[in-house]
Amino acid sequence: MSKTIIRQEDLIQSVADALQFISYYHPLDFIRAMREAWENEESPAAKAALTQVLVNSRMCAIGKRPICQDTGIVIAFVEVGMDVQWEAGMSVDEMINEGVRRGYANPDNVLRASVLEDPDGSRANTRDNTPAVIHYKVVPGNTVSIEVAAKGGGSEAKAKFAMLNPSDSIVDWILSVVPTMGAGWCPPGLLGVGIGGTPEKAMVLAKESMMDPIDIHELKARGAANHLEALRLELFEKVNALGIGAQGLGGLTTLLDVKVREYPTHAANKPVAVIPNCAATRHVHFTLDGSGPAVFTPPDLSEWPEIDFDLGDDVRRVNLDTLTPEEVAGWKSGETLLLSGKLLTGRDAAHKKLVDLIEAGEDLPVDFTNRIIYYVGPVDPVRDEVIGPAGPTTATRMDKFTRTMLEKTGLIGMVGKAERGDAAIDAIRDSKAAYMIAVGGAAYLVAKAITSSRVVAFEELGMEAIHEFEVKDMPVTVAVDATGASVHKEGPKVWSARIAERIDAVSV
Repeated sequence: MSKTIIRQEDLIQSVADALQFISYYHPLDFIRAMREAWENEESPAAKAALTQVLVNSRMCAIGKRPICQDTGIVIAFVEVGMDVQWEAGMSVDEMINEGVRRGYANPDNVLRASVLEDPDGSRANTRDNTPAVIHYKVVPGNTVSIEVAAKGGGSEAKAKFAMLNPSDSIVDWILSVVPTMGAGWCPPGLLGVGIGGTPEKAMVLAKESMMDPIDIHELKARGAANHLEALRLELFEKVNALGIGAQGLGGLTTLLDVKVREYPTHAANKPVAVIPNCAATRHVHFTLDGSGPAVFTPPDLSEWPEIDFDLGDDVRRVNLDTLTPEEVAGWKSGETLLLSGKLLTGRDAAHKKLVDLIEAGEDLPVDFTNRIIYYVGPVDPVRDEVIGPAGPTTATRMDKFTRTMLEKTGLIGMVGKAERGDAAIDAIRDSKAAYMIAVGGAAYLVAKAITSSRVVAFEELGMEAIHEFEVKDMPVTVAVDATGASVHKEGPKVWSARIAERIDAVSV
């Protein structure tokens, strides 16, 4: 086999182009699966969420802007052919990271830098989203094959691992942990399962599995040919039967597919890893053969359903500039609101600074009296944008700050994604406040409701600084109302019962 010369610049440019490509194009198998889920969904709340995700996806494909404000941490699965020669002065790690650097700093589509160094210390942003997490295999051949993914922090945070006993049921364990993931991973999406090897091998297997194409319906049609395919089908049916649904609101589709990979393991062990992939599923494969950088072909826009984003007349319009605690107390869990006016932002780092100031008895840089805070770290704007994609971040990370913020600042409401924990719900109920959700995976659509933006505090925090947005008809759903009623508790309960009734009816 002849030697192939891979040039440094070709690898760098291919990685940069791949990251731009996946930032605004969903994989087509994902769009087809989401479209099918949208067509079949019967839960009004879940269907509305799926509508926003699909509308957002098409907007991003046309406008070439990020699907989600969390543009991910980069993961690369690299297979290097044994007959490859390099024309390079950098290591392969350095080339890939230079591609990440260029991809995230592209002035036409700046991507959010979310990677922090010194993770248990200063947690300083590297500013260019490097370094990537890179896995290598050296294989026969004369090409370099790379799968590039950008994995959001919300779904990564829900990864689970266990060292089961050899006789333990993998299905039982997964069914016990999926409900604990909540909705912070922005379902519906994929579940990657890794079985065997050692703890670190199982986690890599789970991550690798999610790069495989969505084909669960083809598998259902032909039937399982082996144990792993039977496991996929069983998990797909039983996890969906939990009724978690889109954004955790309750519905028919929680998973679009389940992927499983395995590896031989020690006789005393059964390592099992589970990692979800979210509604911002982003990955692409390319091969370098020495002929130049990879070429990425845009998908056909006809694959996306042309859906009108219309919330109908059954919505409450809210003026944030005149909002009162009494008005907030009248909102009901599950109700749709359209927010207009001035909206503050803040997430983990900003909340920590605010709570530290409160505990020190110092003045806050912002007046939160009768204000709403939006948990978001937006993408920087380009061209004539006011702000880049600005979808919600997972609210549960702010739970430990919620009581202090509500009781000490005058704050009366919050917007984020996913459920709140019991401590946060208790604080919301005690303060007669409210928590609302915007749809995770609809960041570009949400940004279109923002008419102006300015940083008002903690500018040094970058994307975690406190902004003041001016919004016009920003769609949100009341997830926890002033009585403590939670749509994330009630929705899945209702839909799991309905699905169980249908299963029982078919079985009779």
